[in-house]
Amino acid sequence: MPSSGRHVTMLTEGTYPHVHGGVSTWCDQLVRGMPEVDFEILALTGSGREPVTWELPPNVTRHTAYPLWGPPQGPAARRPLRGRERRRFLDAYEGLLLALLDPDAGRDFGASLYELAALARQGRLTAALRSEPALRSLMWIWTMPHLPTLAAGPTVHDALTATDLLEHALRPLAARIATGGVAHAVSSGLATLPALAAQHFEGVPFLLTEHGIYLRERYLGYRTEAQRWPVKALMLGFYRELNTLGYVKADLITPCNQYNRRWEERGGAPADRIRTVYNGVDPALFPEAGPEPETPTLSWCGRVDPIKDLETLIRAYAISRAELPELRLRLFGPVPAGNEDYLTRLEKLAAELGVADGVSFEGRISDVPSAYAAGSVVMLSSISEGFPFSLIEAMSCGRATVSTDVGGVREAVGDTGIVVPPREPAVMAAAVSALLSDGARRAELGRLARRRVIDQFTLHRSVDGFRQIYRELAGARPAGPVPLPQEPLRLRIPSPRRTAAALVPGGTPA
Repeated sequence: MPSSGRHVTMLTEGTYPHVHGGVSTWCDQLVRGMPEVDFEILALTGSGREPVTWELPPNVTRHTAYPLWGPPQGPAARRPLRGRERRRFLDAYEGLLLALLDPDAGRDFGASLYELAALARQGRLTAALRSEPALRSLMWIWTMPHLPTLAAGPTVHDALTATDLLEHALRPLAARIATGGVAHAVSSGLATLPALAAQHFEGVPFLLTEHGIYLRERYLGYRTEAQRWPVKALMLGFYRELNTLGYVKADLITPCNQYNRRWEERGGAPADRIRTVYNGVDPALFPEAGPEPETPTLSWCGRVDPIKDLETLIRAYAISRAELPELRLRLFGPVPAGNEDYLTRLEKLAAELGVADGVSFEGRISDVPSAYAAGSVVMLSSISEGFPFSLIEAMSCGRATVSTDVGGVREAVGDTGIVVPPREPAVMAAAVSALLSDGARRAELGRLARRRVIDQFTLHRSVDGFRQIYRELAGARPAGPVPLPQEPLRLRIPSPRRTAAALVPGGTPA
């Protein structure tokens, strides 16, 4: 029933229920914590064939894996646009490209996106984006003299690459969300696309929760991507504009810390539509860990991923081990598919530093509290975080922590642990050495950390916050279609469809 908030479509990207990690843990907590709510899970994945790694509770009434890659589905995907339909598409597409490549031009990214969403819902967007006229439009706009990408010399190959990436990124626009409930995107970015479309066309309330800052992580990730700069500029422009649209359009944004809130406000989110809800843990499931290991040990728990910056942790460990030769480093957590090369890099780094005999990669562990109990000090070395579960879980277990100052880490730790700058192994090593040399301080910090979790960061408080939010949003927006514009979007720019035909080998004017 819409008025009771008893139906929620949860939108995920690369996480629950296919991958283990902090965001997936949070999703599972939310679903299990509200057995009275029916959840549908729409999970954006790579191929759609990824296994489900979480046992879904009975109140998950439907789970759909929506692939971003692989061939498009359905006969309409291969039917080209003609006449007025094609002109309307090209107007919208050119407007979207200008919004991405020339933010100061004042083009309406949202209006263009909704036009493309209407085509996506008919199954016709893929063929339109991959058409020759669309490619010519991109090449023409890309080579406008005032755009900064001109110096990089965009090529036809760049245009084909960018078109491919953009087409895959826009596929979620075709995904449908049930009306009569709430659409809850658990990250910014691509997971917001179905929610934005459902809000625009059917009036479905749109809730956005951010853990890590999606846009910041895209900027970090694209530094090592193989594409040339024109392609990166286009795709980062897409994520920037989509991120801003999500912030502006969401009926409510629920960051998991104040750091995220400040970022969202700077990104255009109205302050009166932001409500911070901290992540929480059950202190009974993460009890006091008891005595420390006999051998001095640093423990870490999470997924083996570049954003966790385990290189810095291993370098810090090597520095500390030079002072304390018996010190060990135990790393608990899975290696997600695609990150196998990163694990190899870490193993090589440990060998190069001469500490491989003291570093152990222990894989995923079912008894997570034992991972924290395995350490004299629990470490977190990430370059980006939201409000990390591994940190508040370790605190609940009564362990002293050394963490990097990213996201909501400082809010979580308060004065119960040591917070250091990211990517500075020497500073991290100094903090480790200070704690390992003072057992009384470690014990006191651990005691204060558990008390902080019990007072502020319990699972009950977090789930109750979202239960109330679902009820509020379900009654906030009337169900039913939102009227669509009858006239095509008109852009006051010269048409590239003839002037740019020569840029494509074999191209002919439309």
